Amino acid sequence: MGRTSSCGGDGEKQRIEDKEQYGVLLYYKYTSVPDVDELVSFYESSCNSLGLLGRVRLSTHGVNVTVGGKLAALEEHIASAKSNCLFEGTDFKLASCNHPLNDKVSQECGFTSLSIRVVEELVTFSTCPLLKSPDISNAGKHLSAAEFHSVLQSAKQPDESGKSENKELVLLDARNLYETRIGKFESENVETLDPEIRQYSDLPTWIDQNAEKLKGKNVLMYCTGGIRCEMASAYIRSKGAGFENTFQLYGGIQRYLEQFPSGGFFKGKNFVFDHRISVGSSKEDIIGCCLLCNNTFDDYSPRCRCRLCRMLVLVCNHCQVKGDDYVCELCRKHGKGQVPLSLDPSKGLTPAGDDDTRRKLRILCLHGFRQNASGFKGRTGSLAKKLKNIAELVFIDAPHELQFIYQTASTTPPPPLGACNKKFAWLVSPDFDKPSETGWTQCQFDPLQYQNQTEGFDKSLTYLKTVFAERGPFDGILGFSQGAAMAAAVCGKQEQLLGEIDFRFCVLCSGFTPWPLLEKREQGSIKCPSLHIFGSQPGKDRQIVTQASLDLAGLFDQGCATVIEHDFGHIIPTKSPYIDEIKAFLNQFI
Repeated sequence: MGRTSSCGGDGEKQRIEDKEQYGVLLYYKYTSVPDVDELVSFYESSCNSLGLLGRVRLSTHGVNVTVGGKLAALEEHIASAKSNCLFEGTDFKLASCNHPLNDKVSQECGFTSLSIRVVEELVTFSTCPLLKSPDISNAGKHLSAAEFHSVLQSAKQPDESGKSENKELVLLDARNLYETRIGKFESENVETLDPEIRQYSDLPTWIDQNAEKLKGKNVLMYCTGGIRCEMASAYIRSKGAGFENTFQLYGGIQRYLEQFPSGGFFKGKNFVFDHRISVGSSKEDIIGCCLLCNNTFDDYSPRCRCRLCRMLVLVCNHCQVKGDDYVCELCRKHGKGQVPLSLDPSKGLTPAGDDDTRRKLRILCLHGFRQNASGFKGRTGSLAKKLKNIAELVFIDAPHELQFIYQTASTTPPPPLGACNKKFAWLVSPDFDKPSETGWTQCQFDPLQYQNQTEGFDKSLTYLKTVFAERGPFDGILGFSQGAAMAAAVCGKQEQLLGEIDFRFCVLCSGFTPWPLLEKREQGSIKCPSLHIFGSQPGKDRQIVTQASLDLAGLFDQGCATVIEHDFGHIIPTKSPYIDEIKAFLNQFI
């Protein structure tokens, strides 16, 4: 990075300012990592000693880093990284910027702390297992910013043999829809394909469904900094003949705008995943528009989100309403969440209807393991009473009927079956047996049995789809213990279930992570607004340990997650101040 020198006191002042100036550093490298633990130690030592904050993702396949700090510290970190042969050829993207504030944007982007995690994928390419994972060594050829620009000017591209051909050229944007809405490449006579995806892991499905639009053409891919194009271009090329001529913009939009400060063929702003939110060219042109009034607008700093899928949406200052009652264009496209808006100038654009006559929230309640709807309804009677003015609780039995059990140490014979209510579960162990003719079985209670209940999810999910279709709509899901684990698993698949299981929030009480259903999820990757309620340490909840509930809460986006720890064990507390916090969370959605 260049430095400006001057004489005397002005020069000294400039040097001090340069050292104090803040910056953001982005880089990634796909390479074989022989010792991930050693790399973790390097980042812990380097980032902590230099005061760097942000996200570091490590795997056996490489690194993906976005950190911020003083420019001098970032330059020192780069020097340390370059001393390791693993980072040979790495493109370190360093930019100066304003210091982040400790606000919602910084928290959502992870710039208020340092997060170093070992993951399976540097960027999650697919939420579903692929028949064949793409080989990163087969990624599309890198084009420099100048080469990429030249191709768009000439609409010609050399093929793999090096010969120039006049094959049809298409631009493929590998980013999410909310990113493309504020900036994109546009070139006359060149088709731009926008997959309009909510998240990167939806891209493989789009590629599979639109392969004919890519076959036999020169495909120019681009994304923010380049990493998403690596795996995606390899996936396209893995489809064989007709897909060889797939290329990618080296360094992404960021390097292109550095090369062409006036914007070149890029219009609008480049969305970035740090506190800067977006970076534009010197033109400062705006191509985004407000979701509601359609006026020109491209500022995501209000962090408005779709109330159904939680995707970022553009809502101008005039149209913003309390409660984030917005529905994104993708949900609208699929006919979901259509909310009539009041056009009363005195109220602005707000949901129609008087505040006093709005309907109560409908919350679907999922009981715990070896419970049933009627029993759970009885146990939550106090909660239902205290929420009666804002919520209607709907209770259902889980689909897996269980054996009646009695303790092996008991000398008392079990009661007649007619005197017992059936018990159900959302998840069962691999050796699950359906109820026998006698209905009774002996067993010894295992407090950690929930860790082995990994089967039965598909049946329960199908059952919930039927419940939503026949008894919906529901604004939210409340789950207790195993019911919370089931609800969390559904939240993890919320984007895939749009149109079948739609809800706006979840309340997870004494929950735990249903491994292996969510074991591949990264921290903070589930975007559904969530309320987590569980007993605090030490040992207040004897069924589900506190750490299990904390681990589950960590999977949810901390920007829209609320945690309530209490001292009452394996229950849902209804005394103050806990009930007040529960009401405060629910009132956001009324």
